[in-house]
Amino acid sequence: MKLSELIKNIPHSGDGDIEIEKIEYNSLKSAEGDLFVCLPGAKRDGHDFAPGAYERGTRAFLVEHTVDLPADAVQIITPDTRAALATLAADFYGNPADKLHIIGITGTKGKTTTALLVSSILNAANKNCAYIGSNGVIINGRHIETVNTTPESLQLHHFFSMMVEEGVEYAVLEVSSQALMHNRVDGIPFEVTAYTNLSPDHIGEGEHADFEEYKNAKKRLFDRFCARAAVYNADDPYSEYMISGHTGERISFSLEGSADLSATEPRLYREETSLGISFDCRASTAEIPVRLMTPGTFSVYNGLCAMGICSCFGVSAEECAAALARTPVQGRFEIVEGTPGITFVIDYSHNGISLTKALLTLREYEPERLICVFGSVGGRTECRRKELAEAASQYADYSIITSDNPDFEDPDNVIRDIASFMGDAEYECITDRKEAIEKAVSIAKSGDIILFAGKGHETYQLICGEKVPFSERDIIEEAAAALALN
Repeated sequence: MKLSELIKNIPHSGDGDIEIEKIEYNSLKSAEGDLFVCLPGAKRDGHDFAPGAYERGTRAFLVEHTVDLPADAVQIITPDTRAALATLAADFYGNPADKLHIIGITGTKGKTTTALLVSSILNAANKNCAYIGSNGVIINGRHIETVNTTPESLQLHHFFSMMVEEGVEYAVLEVSSQALMHNRVDGIPFEVTAYTNLSPDHIGEGEHADFEEYKNAKKRLFDRFCARAAVYNADDPYSEYMISGHTGERISFSLEGSADLSATEPRLYREETSLGISFDCRASTAEIPVRLMTPGTFSVYNGLCAMGICSCFGVSAEECAAALARTPVQGRFEIVEGTPGITFVIDYSHNGISLTKALLTLREYEPERLICVFGSVGGRTECRRKELAEAASQYADYSIITSDNPDFEDPDNVIRDIASFMGDAEYECITDRKEAIEKAVSIAKSGDIILFAGKGHETYQLICGEKVPFSERDIIEEAAAALALN
């Protein structure tokens, strides 16, 4: 595509007839034939890396201000390169999003589970649905790993083009506050949007300045995109504020009062190796029994939200309930079948609030003992370590503190930090996470629930900058099988 053709839909000054083969914003990946987009970031500015891209053969640059480059470099100036990138990416890939029914889900908690439930329901209803979010990208059952909950706009439109090529009709996206604030989803024709809940999160250096900024970033999904329907949690105190700018249909869900979809009589269940929750869903005049493979009241909210979204595409409450009853969610209160009478749970809870909620939820199932295996990410989560220790020491009967993506920090340093806040609680420290998992499985007794917290859906350990393959599920299953043979 000619550069002049590619930039025609963005505000700009400058021009050029260079043939563009690829758009790039990572200077280390740039090459001859690329358009290098200089993205300003919280810690680094892409303009500083333009000379490196030039050295690799790139001659076309999208900038917010001129950069000191040789005379043969074509510099296109635009007011906001992030906003421009969203338009360029869509045009470069032929606007594939226009060929899809796209669903956007935002909120502090529940995005991943709700999005995966939606995907499962729609696929069960023969509506080919892909997923983009914290668990990566899933297209026709094929998994692609990603870095951010909502990828940069360039990757998003690449994934959309892949979906169209592979016959996908629907796509459900987790839409993060960062994605909304940094224009990653600009121009995407969301057909249905959804709001789960809101609480303080992602506030601090490199993220949001305060709760107001975080809240307002989330609100953009309902103010700036003309979705035909918005599904929202009527029990959340911020819901009216969130959807106040939405002009289309509104579909509410609730556990506490009247709504378009409401849940009554939530009931916990625990079987030989599994647990979950069931409830009756009142939709219109019908009342449908629903059974979920994840525990806790928050799971009911996720289930109701997914049902509300899928109703926008003609899926009945009965069809939704049938799909939900057989849908586990990877890494989110995921049950691992292992030893009869013992429940093994994998969950992504990786901060104090989420670990507290996870442990309190599991307490409701009255385990003989609640054992927690957890750690904290190295290099950047010092503030979380105290919160995690306080949660585990207060709500677990026994804890095993271990590694969780130590990266370049000494894992024993992270573990010592956490242990210093454990007080009089019963715990032990095992640096190697595989050994920690095997120890937890070996000491488990009938009636116990073992929570493996922090890794969730991740299939790696981040060690010294490298992602080392690591499957918590596989290790649990292998350890339980080995014990069964003894």
